[in-house]
Amino acid sequence: MLRLLFYLLVLHTVLAFTSAFIFDEEIHQFIEGPLLYILIVLFFLTLFVKNRLLAKAASQDEWLPIVNEKGEVVGKATRRSCHSGSMLLHPVVHLHLINEQGDIYLQKRSMKKNFLPGMWDTAVGGHVALGEKIEDALKRETFEELGITKFKARFLGSYVWESSCERELVFPFLCTSHDAIHINNDEVDEGRFWSRKEIEQNAAANIFTPNFLHEYNRLLKKIK
Repeated sequence: MLRLLFYLLVLHTVLAFTSAFIFDEEIHQFIEGPLLYILIVLFFLTLFVKNRLLAKAASQDEWLPIVNEKGEVVGKATRRSCHSGSMLLHPVVHLHLINEQGDIYLQKRSMKKNFLPGMWDTAVGGHVALGEKIEDALKRETFEELGITKFKARFLGSYVWESSCERELVFPFLCTSHDAIHINNDEVDEGRFWSRKEIEQNAAANIFTPNFLHEYNRLLKKIK
């Protein structure tokens, strides 16, 4: 914005100089005096409106905690900022559902999603809100996406996941006991259990999210 102000002042100087040769004295006096003040007022008015709009947008955005690799909160940022390539480390939760046969439940991401729409992904995944405990975030996301209210889960150990636009501290959990699944179609297009063989046969078919494949190879292959 300072560059814009500089250009406006340069433009005014050029206009004031040339107007002395082109226009009559009255117009020249207007350009040399009042026009300068009008341009300055318009500049600061534009700056004020822009800052108000940015502040309003930020206030309506979801705030996320910024953490270190130990999971300790060291700051906060908006969801938009975390997804903009800033690589601010923020926590997320994942829940894997595995049935008695060892099959893994996957959700197909809604086509309404901005990121990786229509790809098969972890059964439950979502951000931890600012001030929210990991366990509470897991319960909230599980209910929001799959309608599950009662389940037992064990922690599999956190790790850092980095994509082209964000950096997450992932808290994955394994669930083998839960009540009925009721998919929320605003969040998920569909879901079903996949056998390990199906997953491995389709691993190169570009139908799974990179994060799920990473987590499958890192954690789930070892679980019987």
